[in-house]
Amino acid sequence: MIFTISAKDKKSHARAGRIKTDHGSINTPVFMPIGTLGTVKAINVRDLEREVKARIMLCNTYHLYLRPGLSVIKKAGGLHKFNNWKGPILTDSGGYQVYSLAKIRKITEKGVSFQSHIDGSAQLFTPENVITSQRVLGSDIMMAFDDCTDYPCEYDYAKKSMELTHRWLKRCVRQFDKTKPIYGHSQALFPIVQGSTYKDLRTESAEVIAEAGMAGNAIGGLSVGEPEEIIYEMTDLVCSILPENKPRYLMGVGTPVNLLEAISLGVDMFDCVIPSRNGRNGMLYTGKGIINIKNKKWQRDFSPIDKESKASASREYSKAFLRHMMLNKEILASQISTLQNLSFYTELMAKAREHILKGTFEAWKRRMIPKLRTKL
Repeated sequence: MIFTISAKDKKSHARAGRIKTDHGSINTPVFMPIGTLGTVKAINVRDLEREVKARIMLCNTYHLYLRPGLSVIKKAGGLHKFNNWKGPILTDSGGYQVYSLAKIRKITEKGVSFQSHIDGSAQLFTPENVITSQRVLGSDIMMAFDDCTDYPCEYDYAKKSMELTHRWLKRCVRQFDKTKPIYGHSQALFPIVQGSTYKDLRTESAEVIAEAGMAGNAIGGLSVGEPEEIIYEMTDLVCSILPENKPRYLMGVGTPVNLLEAISLGVDMFDCVIPSRNGRNGMLYTGKGIINIKNKKWQRDFSPIDKESKASASREYSKAFLRHMMLNKEILASQISTLQNLSFYTELMAKAREHILKGTFEAWKRRMIPKLRTKL
């Protein structure tokens, strides 16, 4: 994996770059649609590529490990052949999913033992088998196994959790170095900064992660309930420590406003369920503001959902029609709304990149944020 920076904004830490993988290049800043089970809910890979114009998909090791299982995906020839996605894939290690299973998991030095949410069977994730699993999946970018903490979190627990993440990282790197890709394309490993909301812990973790010398780095453990100001404060701190010549990935964040603010702090990569999940529930993101399509005010509005969108569905269907579909729980409503939101996120990232290249990012960001917060 090769990362190059094309331009840096003079009034912020925003940068425009490109990540080159064996499955194609990705312009940054980039938002990665979440295809947890190998697919983004409600839309197929053809529309994800042609309509959304996504260049990378995020899939989840935890869910794919449990079902359909690694043996099925290996038999298919890897995740790319299994789901027919031709572009790059990033796989989350499953650490966050294990974190969310607090009532049915146990964390030890060895790893995390937990019960499958599907059939209750006993399972064990270790740094070693998580790396091996991602070798089988064949993702272009794999994530290290980490321990994610709640918010709020006591300092002593956050410190112990961070130190465990660092010890696990060493084991992940050893396993990564002693194994090889299975399907003929290269794979990169990203470690994850932890430390909750404590500046000294975040500083220590960022330094440890930077010293690991991997192809890219991620910032985890944020957007778990803390105020936005803390997200930005911790992100700013960590980005000031992580190396400039490698991509920085802020995990699980966020709203369009969150993305622009984080780009200005030096973040290159994002993922979040917000655009797809909120879309399926009737919340649409547009260049003029946020629409709750279920509201009665759209009942007789026959104008396009978003005439400025590059997604054809957003230009061809009216707000009134989408409201009708949504209220009647038609599957088409989820498809249209997901296409709209993911297309909007992709276009927002493309515009941010364009303004970074022009040297006008900060002025554009200041104009955009009030619009992005407006509820229509």
